[in-house]
Amino acid sequence: MKTLKCRDVGFDCNAEVRANTEQEVLTQASKHAREVHGVDVSPQMAEQIKTKIKDDGVR
Repeated sequence: MKTLKCRDVGFDCNAEVRANTEQEVLTQASKHAREVHGVDVSPQMAEQIKTKIKDDGVR
């Protein structure tokens, strides 16, 4: 399972995205960023966000 914490990418937000793949995490995180923070994730931002995704080893 892959995990991304919103706080880890610079927002004062406790949201956490969990999914099976990095792409699923990015898709969910992009939707969250747009709907909650009013931010559209650019391809450059997505590359930076990928570095913050953690593999928690749970499947």
